[in-house]
Amino acid sequence: MARLTFGELLFVLALASVAAMAVFAHAEKRQSKHATAWGVAAFLAAGVVVPVYFIRHWLKTRRQQ
Repeated sequence: MARLTFGELLFVLALASVAAMAVFAHAEKRQSKHATAWGVAAFLAAGVVVPVYFIRHWLKTRRQQ
């Protein structure tokens, strides 16, 4: 396994932070009961949680129409 340089680590942390803030803001705007949990999960496992969150949101809004 390759080691990350300091710059790469900062980039990955910044990317995860932006993804988490975007998911949290979207969930908060849509009045989700678990907006904080979605944001934390997106920070910890962005590659899985972000697609799951937006697919879940898409299915939920599609079902309501």
